[in-house]
Amino acid sequence: MKLVLLTALGVGGATILGAIIGFLFKKASHKFNDIILSFAAGVMLAASVIGLVLPSLEHGNGSTAVVVTIIGVFCGAFCVNIIDKVVPHLHRITGVDQENHPEKTKQLNKILLFVIAIAIHNLPEGIAAGVSFGTGNTADAITVAGGIALQNIPEGMVIIAPMLASGINSKRTFVIAMATGVVEVFGTLLGYFAVSISTAILPFALAFAGGTMLYVISDEMIPETHAHGCERGATYSLLAGFCVMLVFDYLLG
Repeated sequence: MKLVLLTALGVGGATILGAIIGFLFKKASHKFNDIILSFAAGVMLAASVIGLVLPSLEHGNGSTAVVVTIIGVFCGAFCVNIIDKVVPHLHRITGVDQENHPEKTKQLNKILLFVIAIAIHNLPEGIAAGVSFGTGNTADAITVAGGIALQNIPEGMVIIAPMLASGINSKRTFVIAMATGVVEVFGTLLGYFAVSISTAILPFALAFAGGTMLYVISDEMIPETHAHGCERGATYSLLAGFCVMLVFDYLLG
C-alpha cells in the first residue's frame, strides 16, 4: 500500500513538476513542445501495451481472455470518446489554434470548464496506474505509472502558456495545474482499491485502462504533435519514447 501511495503522489506530482517547468519555458516553440509530447506518447504507448493490455490477457480466464481484453479496450476508448464529446478541450476554452469561440464567455466559466476538462481526462490515467498494481507484478505497475508520470510532465508544461495567454493569472494557473495532478492521485487510489475488492474484474479493468490510454495517444497526442510541421521529428521522438520504456521494462523484468 505504501508503494501505491508513493506512486499516486508521483503520478500526480509529475503534472505539477511539468507546470513548474512550463513557467520557466513559457515561450517554448511548437517544435519543442511537439518533440517532448511525442516522446511522452511513445512512453504511454509502450506502457499501455506492456503494462496493461498484455497483463489483461495473462490474467484472463482461458479461451475468453482475449474476448474480455478486446471488449475492455474498446470500452475504455469509448468512455474517453464520450468524455471528449461532453467536455471541451483546452484549446476550445482558451481560444488557441485559431478556432472560432464566443469571446464573451466569462473567465470564471472558462476556468471551471478547464478544471473539469483536464480533471476528467486525467482521471482514467490515474485509474490505469492504480489498476496495474492489482496484477501483483510490481515491474509492470511501475512501468505503467512511470509512463503516465513521464507523459504528465510535458502535459503540465504545454498547458501553462495557453492559460497565461488566455488572461488567467500566474497564481491561479498554477493552482489549476496542481488540481489536475491531485485528480490523478485520487484516480490511482480508486483504481487500486477497485481491483483489490474484486480481482475478478482485473482483466477487464486492465484492458479498459489500456484502452483509455491508447485512445488518448491516437486521438489527441499524435494529431497534436503532427500539426505544426514537425511530423518527422515527432515520429522519431515517439519511437524513442517507446524504446525507452521497452528498456525500462526489460531492466525491471
